[in-house]
Amino acid sequence: MSDLLTARHGRVLLLTLNRPQARNALNGALLTQIAGTLDDARDDAAIGAVVITGSARFFAAGADLQEMANKDLPATLNDTRPQIWARIDAFPKPLIAAVNGYALGAGCELALLCDVVVAGDSASFGLPEITLGIIPGAGGTQRLIRCVGKSLATQMVLTGKPIGAARAQQAGLVSEICPPALTVEYAINLAAGMAQRAPLALQAAKQALRQSQEMSLSAGLSAERQLFTLLSATDDRREGIAAFLEKRQPDFKGR
Repeated sequence: MSDLLTARHGRVLLLTLNRPQARNALNGALLTQIAGTLDDARDDAAIGAVVITGSARFFAAGADLQEMANKDLPATLNDTRPQIWARIDAFPKPLIAAVNGYALGAGCELALLCDVVVAGDSASFGLPEITLGIIPGAGGTQRLIRCVGKSLATQMVLTGKPIGAARAQQAGLVSEICPPALTVEYAINLAAGMAQRAPLALQAAKQALRQSQEMSLSAGLSAERQLFTLLSATDDRREGIAAFLEKRQPDFKGR
């Protein structure tokens, strides 16, 4: 059976991590499958958003330590996984994490990379790399501090101790908490609502939101206005305004 299961729910693609024997640890092969599936979804106009989830007990418990243990300095320096993570990060459509159980190490980094995180009330998030004599290496330090702030990010990284779903929501890592049995359903419904929107506007909004974490306010405002102006040339903008004035549902085409 594949380490990554896929299912369609209307315009939403559901990806399920499926390495139960390894607590869904993210090895190179699984990351490559995720990146390849997202590359295909990017070019599929019938897919408007993607949800990624794990099992009831483990979203993903980290990187695959068996694989990592065999990498010395040259192998780590030449590791292709940074490029794989970059491909996942470049996915232009909404990407939602539905987290139950543990999201640790690389699993937490995958959740941080997603645009929205929905969590079961028993979920926990952590970066325990410091307990192994290493540090996060797939964006954990950089994304976490931008997400939850300096003090909590430093505490989590330097102690390696996880936080629960309620604390994660309070800090801004999680947007919604729900009963674990409903986590995936809630995430799919949220993604389906996004997928109804104009595709080009969704991509522009995601780009503007991502850029806000890397730019000054003045540069971000300029970039936002440029994207806003570009959308004025789209058929979807005209359709959206016409549908509002005519009191009907818009029929967006992604043009």
